[in-house]
This record gives sequence, C-alpha cells and structure tokens, in this order.
Amino acid sequence: MSTACTPHEHGDLIRQKQQSSSRLRFRVSDTWAWIAIVLLIGDSLGEGLPIVFDYHVHSTYSVDCNIPMESSCRAAIEAGVTEIAITDHVDHVPADLGCGYYRPDDYLQELDEVRAQFAGELTVLRGIEVDYNDSTVEEVEKFINEYAGHYDFIIGSVHYFSDGSMIFPDNFADKTLDEVFLPYLDQVERAVETGWFDSIGHLDLPKRYAPKTHRSYDPMQYRERLIEIFDRMIQTGVGFEINTSGLRQTPRTSMPAGSIVRLYADRGGKLITTGTDSHAPQTVGAGLAKTMEMLRLCGIESVASFRERKATLVPIASLRPREN
Repeated sequence: MSTACTPHEHGDLIRQKQQSSSRLRFRVSDTWAWIAIVLLIGDSLGEGLPIVFDYHVHSTYSVDCNIPMESSCRAAIEAGVTEIAITDHVDHVPADLGCGYYRPDDYLQELDEVRAQFAGELTVLRGIEVDYNDSTVEEVEKFINEYAGHYDFIIGSVHYFSDGSMIFPDNFADKTLDEVFLPYLDQVERAVETGWFDSIGHLDLPKRYAPKTHRSYDPMQYRERLIEIFDRMIQTGVGFEINTSGLRQTPRTSMPAGSIVRLYADRGGKLITTGTDSHAPQTVGAGLAKTMEMLRLCGIESVASFRERKATLVPIASLRPREN
C-alpha cells in the first residue's frame, strides 16, 4: 500500500509550507499519511523542463510483450516522456499463459541496469502490474509480502472474474451488462480494500472487450457503485490510472473516460496516474497530452509521481506532453 493518500472530507488537514513544496498531513482510519504537492517544479526538476509520466509500460518480462526495456526507454525519450515505469504482468491464474512467467529478481536487476544507463535522460521506475481476483488472493498476498518493498509503483488490475474466467468477449454471451460490470466492480473494490496497490489499472476494462451487442455501456449506470469504490479509494489512499490504450483501439476512449473522472473528482479524489499500457515502442507516451486536457476539464489538478511507493502530486499546469 502506498503511504500516500488523498484528503477525505472527515480528515484533519494540517498544512506545512516548505521551500519547494507543501506537505499535507491528514488523519485517515487512525493512520497518518503524506502527500507532497509540488509547487515550484523548477526547484526539483529543472526550470522550464517538460515533465511527462508514462506509468504503464511492458517489456520482455511480460508474456505478451517482446520489447526490451532499453527500447521502450529510448522511445520514451523520443516521445518526450521524462518518467517511465516498467510495469510487467504478474499473473497467478493457472490457465493464464503468463502464470509463472515473470521473474522478479531478473527484472529488478535489469531494471537497475537500464536505470543507470539512462540516468540524466530519463527516470526509470521499478513497477509491476499485479492481476487481482478472488481465486488467487493467497498467491498475490505471498508475492506482495515478499516483493512489494522492492518497487516504486504497483498497479493492481482486474482481468478475471472471481471464478478465474477471463474478462473477454466470450464472457458477455448470454449476459447483461450488469452481469458483467457489477461482478467486475466487486473485484475492483476488493483489490482496493487489500491496500496492496498504489493505483488500479484500466478501471472500466470490460468496455474494452464488449462485443457489438453490448456497446450501450454508460458508466453512470453504475454511479452509486462507483461512488462506493471511490470513497473506499480515498479512505485507503489507492488511486487509479488513466489508461490511454483505449484511445488507440476499441473503445476509442481512455479507461476510464471523463465522466468517471469527474465523479471521482466530485467525491474529493485526487490520486490519478497516467499510463499508455504500451507493449510496443511506438505507443510509449501516446495519448498523454489529450489525457492531461481531459483531467483538467474534469476537475483534476494534479497527477501522481511515485518513488518507493510514495506519491507526489504534480500540478497538470507543469506537465507538457507532446501531442501524439
């Protein structure tokens, strides 16, 4: 669980001014948490430098990617990205081709080599995307207990229903949207409640795989359920990502899109990360400029940067992604 959290309406708020940032301290569920909100970006990152975060990029340590870390890092620099998190899949469902594929010790060694190689050009973060569902809780917990302390940033993603069946077009057959989305959201909420993750990946993923017969999806149909999840996120200090992969494929919107972000902002949520879910160099950094504008219009003023599981909220006004 990240030690960062977002202010809650019942929290106590104490502001302490510092030279280059303000730190907000607040009480949530009998624990103290911190968020640093960077106010003077030039002090810590260089006056006038562009700042762009791509916190969802895969490498050869994911079963569905054959792109070396080095290639994605070079692509990130070319795209104007300044911070990249290599977030390879950690899968535990036995039927998944990726089950047992990820080698954490080898990953960590290579990541550190690449980080040193690009020092001064690109910030490279240790990240993972851990699949969560009820059928693999024990395995996920074991992995988290052993390795979580080695990472800067951990995504928790739901790719399977509680029975271990994959969220894929075939699973929409003979089901209503409610019969797909509500069980999915139940899994998301349970992932949040574990406290194991810093950010929830591609929050409304089922829309990515909905067949033509099920494309009447309106996220506000699940408004009350989403509010429950967002309130829990705010209480536990778990955020969610804006996954831009949907902009370049079905459903042609980010995951999630603006209406969900607006609802989260209205509940007081602030902890948002951005990622392209890249499995190829040409998509690193893609869609981030459009995403920054969407977030701003939806009432989100900052996006999160992570170091050793601690979040720093960086004002969107300081982020200048290229159009791509």
